[in-house]
Amino acid sequence: MRIVVTNDDGVGAPGIRHLAQVVRAAGHDVVVAAPHAEVSGAGAALSATVEGGRLLYEAVELDGLAGVPVYSVPASPAYIAVLAGLGAFGGRPDALLSGINRGANAGHAVLHSGTVGAVLTGATDGLRGLAVSLDILGDPALNALPAADDARRCWPTAAAIAAGLLDWLAAAPEGTALNLNVPDRPLEAVAGLRPATLAPFGQVQMTLVESGTGFVRTALKERGAERVPGSDVALLAEGYATVTAVLPPVRHPTLAPPEDWRRS
Repeated sequence: MRIVVTNDDGVGAPGIRHLAQVVRAAGHDVVVAAPHAEVSGAGAALSATVEGGRLLYEAVELDGLAGVPVYSVPASPAYIAVLAGLGAFGGRPDALLSGINRGANAGHAVLHSGTVGAVLTGATDGLRGLAVSLDILGDPALNALPAADDARRCWPTAAAIAAGLLDWLAAAPEGTALNLNVPDRPLEAVAGLRPATLAPFGQVQMTLVESGTGFVRTALKERGAERVPGSDVALLAEGYATVTAVLPPVRHPTLAPPEDWRRS
């Protein structure tokens, strides 16, 4: 396959390099096109910096990816997915991969994920896609690691499991979108790969820390022990990698709004 790899942590983040390396090692034609800076939480936003009507992107180099085209793009992951589908980076790809994200993207909170947003955006254009995330909350010893120590995280584990899904993805229908979450542990310590439902919540939730006249201050707080069996959040806590097929927004299958506003 011809595969474009993007992310929402920025082109210089370690996860994207590991993901592109395993995709190339699997024999695929790889192009990296990622935001020039972190845009986590962008969801499927279509945002970009344009000068004189043109979006100016830059060819850069990443360690371990000699010979792989790498582009730093001043745009959101979803915008990059649209550009990829239009063939902006050397022709329309067969698939779009997004990640490896620093932190799980689980539960209904995937709505806000730039990592997943890129894949869902590609799916609306018929691109097969795989979002890949590393669960940094699973190991308390690693949870508090600053970004400067990210080399100690198990990116190769997530990359290897993602690579194992590529043949399946290649044979899947157009527009297939998968969301993969992997524990931050060595490959041999992962309990296995399981299909999962989306938990009704994510691993963290926003809380209001302080409010006053004309201002608020928020923080992200890890959720408690409530876990739905078989969900991505629950299985990650048990040491499994999880994969979920997700859909772009679709019409509700049963709920019918009123046909005439005058009757509502």
